[in-house]
Amino acid sequence: MSAFRYQAVSAAGGKPQSGQIDAESARHARSLLREQGLHVLQLDAATGEATAAQKIRFSSPQLATLTRQFSALLDAGLTIDELLVVLAEQADQAKTQQILAGLRRDVMAGMPLSNAMDQFPRVFPLLYRTLVKAGEESGKLAGVMQRLADYLEARGELNTKIALAFIYPAVVMFVSALVILGMLTWVVPQMVQVFESAKQTLPLLTRALLWTSAAVKTAGIWVALALALAGVAAFYALKKPDVKLRFHRWRLTWPMLGYLDRLANTARFASTLAILVGSGVPLLKSLDAAEGVMSNLQLQGAVGEVAGQVREGVGLARAMKAANEFPPLLLHLVSSGEATGRLANMLDRASIEQTKELDRKVTAFTSLLGPLMVLVMGGVVMLIVLAILLPVFEMNQLVK
Repeated sequence: MSAFRYQAVSAAGGKPQSGQIDAESARHARSLLREQGLHVLQLDAATGEATAAQKIRFSSPQLATLTRQFSALLDAGLTIDELLVVLAEQADQAKTQQILAGLRRDVMAGMPLSNAMDQFPRVFPLLYRTLVKAGEESGKLAGVMQRLADYLEARGELNTKIALAFIYPAVVMFVSALVILGMLTWVVPQMVQVFESAKQTLPLLTRALLWTSAAVKTAGIWVALALALAGVAAFYALKKPDVKLRFHRWRLTWPMLGYLDRLANTARFASTLAILVGSGVPLLKSLDAAEGVMSNLQLQGAVGEVAGQVREGVGLARAMKAANEFPPLLLHLVSSGEATGRLANMLDRASIEQTKELDRKVTAFTSLLGPLMVLVMGGVVMLIVLAILLPVFEMNQLVK
């Protein structure tokens, strides 16, 4: 079936009304509208809307909410066609209605839901579509959608927690930088006139402060412009795969931050692989889908190498160990899972443990980073104030 946008009036009269209807052809659409007592004024295929819908993106919370509703309606016994109608009626955003209408149109035409979702890759990522297909093939779509909703919600909560943890240090740094910049560009120049009228030899710290203030006033705009240009250049350079790969490889070597990056990626990899394997998706296909959730290209390449070795008959734990990019805990649990036939459970346990470790490390790191930023910025402000006050103290001594 195809979707058609229409404008019609009731046979009894009244204002024109607009809407969308699914039909096999334009003639069929007009027939259906006549059966509803409507006289068609205009009828157009909704191809433009379908194209626009393919460009829509969902945020992680939106996709998680939609998935949870999908699972609940499947548990209630509704068919795919019926639940898509219900979800479209409940949707409060036009873009959600467009996506659901597109899915229903393809499902009504006899297409499986996973294939219908292939039309909207920006909304439903590869992992999502792979799991939906596995649920369809196993006849356990409701359970798969519930696990997928849990996964999306847990990942969203972790990302939010990490982002919120860095807000306080970022705010402290920003406000402190503004205070220091204001003192160098406004307070210090006001004191220069007093120092010059005194005609005395200024302390070294004060001379250094005056030089810094003058440099900020004269060259500050050029430095800011150079930094902006460097940022733009870096942005475009990182679009090149080879440059981005080298940067991601270097990023893993950073103290603390590199460890957190590796931990976050491997935890995401373990949880993704756990839900895929647990849903009955073949291991090779699971590895291909899990590779896409890695944000670090170096680790993404390592997963690709693991998939290549598994394809050749090497065990998963052995292949991961050979890649030399995965933490020991994950390797140990994967090896145990392969030996006991409980790979999905061990991967899920590894994901939980790594997520807990990541949470602890991020909390500890940001707890130390906040006070450290306060101390550093406070020390800088203290040096500025001291540099201003030293000549004043010396002038007071001369007066006495």
